[in-house]
Amino acid sequence: MPPTPAHPGPARPAAVINEEIRALVESGHVGSDEYLALLVEWVAAARAEQKHAA
Repeated sequence: MPPTPAHPGPARPAAVINEEIRALVESGHVGSDEYLALLVEWVAAARAEQKHAA
């Protein structure tokens, strides 16, 4: 897993990351390093959006 940046920038919207995940699933790349990294990014974005909405 890549190191966490000292000053993380704004997360991309979860919906954008979700589209990339869907594309990887459709192309059969489930389980790839890119897929797993996107899942981690999606969770962080979803949490940030949820926290921001509260």
